[in-house]
Amino acid sequence: MKLLKTDQGVVLNVYVKPDSREFRIEVENEELVVHCRESPVKGKVNKELVKALSKLFKRRIEIVAGFTSKQKKILIPNISVEESNKILSA
Repeated sequence: MKLLKTDQGVVLNVYVKPDSREFRIEVENEELVVHCRESPVKGKVNKELVKALSKLFKRRIEIVAGFTSKQKKILIPNISVEESNKILSA
C-alpha cells in the first residue's frame, strides 16, 4: 500500500468502486480499494468515502486529488505512516 508522509499528515492512494452492494474496504494488489454504496452523482461517493474514512481513522480526512476520478488521494492529518498502516491492517 502506498502511503506518502507529508508535513500535514499521510496521503493515501484509494481506488473507489461505486454502486457496490455494501460498503467495505479491502487491499487488492497492494492498493486500497473502497467499495461504496452510492452512485457517482453530485459527489455522493466522495461524501460517503470521507464520512467512512473519517470514522475509521478518528480524524477529519479530506480528498486532495481525484474528485471526479475513481483514483483518489486522501489526506489523513496528524498521523504517522506506522499508525495509519496499523489502522488499515486491523
